[in-house]
Amino acid sequence: MAVETIQGKKTGRSSRGWNADPMLRGISLSYLGLFVALPIAALTVRACGGGIARLWVELTRPEALFSLQLTLAMAGAMIVVNVLMGTLTAWVLVRYRFPGQSVINALIDLPFAIPTVVTGLMLVMLYGPQSAVGSFLSSQGIEIIYAKPGIVLALLFVTSPFVVRAVQPVLMEMDQDMEEAAATLGASQWTVFRKVIIPSILPAVLTGAALSFSRALGEFGSVVMVAGNIPMRTQVAPVFIYGEVESDNPLGALGVSLVLLAGSLTILVLLNLLQRMGRKRDD
Repeated sequence: MAVETIQGKKTGRSSRGWNADPMLRGISLSYLGLFVALPIAALTVRACGGGIARLWVELTRPEALFSLQLTLAMAGAMIVVNVLMGTLTAWVLVRYRFPGQSVINALIDLPFAIPTVVTGLMLVMLYGPQSAVGSFLSSQGIEIIYAKPGIVLALLFVTSPFVVRAVQPVLMEMDQDMEEAAATLGASQWTVFRKVIIPSILPAVLTGAALSFSRALGEFGSVVMVAGNIPMRTQVAPVFIYGEVESDNPLGALGVSLVLLAGSLTILVLLNLLQRMGRKRDD
């Protein structure tokens, strides 16, 4: 008995721990299966239940194709701005000290806490035709609300923390000796940034960009407020899905939902592969 106890202490596991492992795995996998895998399977089976040919007809409708194309285009525009400004924001928060920094750092996560409908309402109050800013922009021929720029603004607001929070810890842990060594050897600040800093933070930037893109594909609450529900103009895919459900056309909604789901899963799988490749390269 004493020998077994000592062996248990050496391995760091007790017999009770070994017996509990299958139970814990079963609970966690059952939870994921019930709340993640099962709904995905139900949507896929239901979408394909009417036949691939009919599903294809629904997906190739002009309204469905436009909503998917608009969603991808707006998410792509958001990614460009988010990567540039998110990386810059993370750099400023890590490398500089200034009054109010803690407040700004706390505000970064605010979009996670605000309901998306409230986000849309705030943008309408700021850029709507009844506001001073909106009236001025309209007089200059610039439309924000119920137009594509409003969609991009809404997506930027709800996804802004992803790149910042992905890049920030990498910059905090980065050893600045390499930067100082490169500068000592005569490298310019731009060369140091391009050859030393960018390769170090690139995996984190890609992670934040992928999460932002996946989030943007399914954004509904803020977009429906700022873009409305105008087919072939500002109707993004999530709003199209809602409209199809309201119009009693579940197959049309399921088809576009399946495309968004496949896109999000593909992005996350590629992200995991990139992270594994990065870890192997570091090892």
